[in-house]
Amino acid sequence: MKRAFKYRFHPTDAQAAELSRTFGCVRKVYNPALAARSEAWTTRKERVGYGQTSAMLTSWKRTEELSCLAEVSSVPLQQALRHVQAAFVGFWEKRSQYPRFKSKRKSGASAEYTRSAFRYADGRLTLAKMAEPLHVVWSRPLPEGVEPSTVTVSRDSAGRRFASLLCTDIPTPTPVTTAAVGIDAGLTSLVTLSTGEKVANPKHERRDRARLVRAHRALSRKEKSSNNRAKARTKVARIHARIADRRRDHLHQLTTRLVRANQTLVIEDLTVRNMLKNQKLARATTDAAWRELRSILNYKAAWYGRDLITVDRWFPSSKLCSACGAIAEAMPLNVREWTCGNCGTTHNRDENAAINLLAAGPAVSACGTGARPQWESSSRLGRFVVKQETPPAMVGIPSSQGGEEVKDAPSSNPPRRHRSPCRGSSSGSGRAGSSHTSPDPAAQ
Repeated sequence: MKRAFKYRFHPTDAQAAELSRTFGCVRKVYNPALAARSEAWTTRKERVGYGQTSAMLTSWKRTEELSCLAEVSSVPLQQALRHVQAAFVGFWEKRSQYPRFKSKRKSGASAEYTRSAFRYADGRLTLAKMAEPLHVVWSRPLPEGVEPSTVTVSRDSAGRRFASLLCTDIPTPTPVTTAAVGIDAGLTSLVTLSTGEKVANPKHERRDRARLVRAHRALSRKEKSSNNRAKARTKVARIHARIADRRRDHLHQLTTRLVRANQTLVIEDLTVRNMLKNQKLARATTDAAWRELRSILNYKAAWYGRDLITVDRWFPSSKLCSACGAIAEAMPLNVREWTCGNCGTTHNRDENAAINLLAAGPAVSACGTGARPQWESSSRLGRFVVKQETPPAMVGIPSSQGGEEVKDAPSSNPPRRHRSPCRGSSSGSGRAGSSHTSPDPAAQ
């Protein structure tokens, strides 16, 4: 599989100037190409592809206004056109929104070099148009015998430079285990496991909030478009980068431990976007980084051959009693412990949710990621419904051998119909015990 290894590097003054010119030229190519494609479609209903924009790039280099495009490597400029094409493909396939223009201050500065535009040998990385190799901080070695196919150089808002090397790697498989765990995300505890373990929420943003407030206050006093304001903006960005780095490091350590110790991991599909609408909890929800936690679990499970199961967001994991299956009527956020009115068991809210997620994982795994576990009416205490076997053919169904109808006498004890644990199952009515099946055209 493709894996990217990201390293920080410290360029010389000449290298920093060359990278700054490259970043600016990439932006100057991306924006006109996007504008040309948008204008062609809105005015002439014509689709402009990569080939046409590549010809436009050649003509742009010959103009006096954009003659600077010829001073940098041509590979990052061609890759910018390919990125425009990929952005439109994502929009056409309804995977992303309409492409937007790049901003000098708001958009990240990056340039992508393919194999013909860089040289990597003996731990030394040299980019095109540069005489000396970059001073890269090799915090970890690349996989043995692996050559990078693409190098992406970027600069963040804090002024740090990074090089991301894309390589083809085979992750070392971890031993297969039978352990499974349910993971419930929260704010007081970052995650609560079905084993009863609670991982405390470090609250990185709160720890640096005082420094962040002082930096923002100093930034507000600086005159706009001044050098002092640029320095104050960089100071604010460095504090934000420190918070993000510590948060990311903690999530990596946590997810690696969970993936190595468990074969199956069950999490809940949370709508973080809607949760951020709660003004009282939006800041704490952002600091918890649940979306990033799920993203890291997703690709690490794929790396190490683990199973990550996502339970539907409407599954009542907190209100469902893990002992008897009864469902509580209401469960506000301030209720951290509750007692089941049916069996009298006292539950910790988060631990009970993690146990219920673990129990619901096999049903979701069998029915698909888009399914959600169902439960019966309150007369059966909300117990999960088990998928039933398909009943035998009933009267009126053509036989697959001679085309004759089956003349079975109706049983005095007809099988009970049960609701399927999967929504959108193969049967048209959504019930596993449906008595009518569409005949197979090939059998007639």
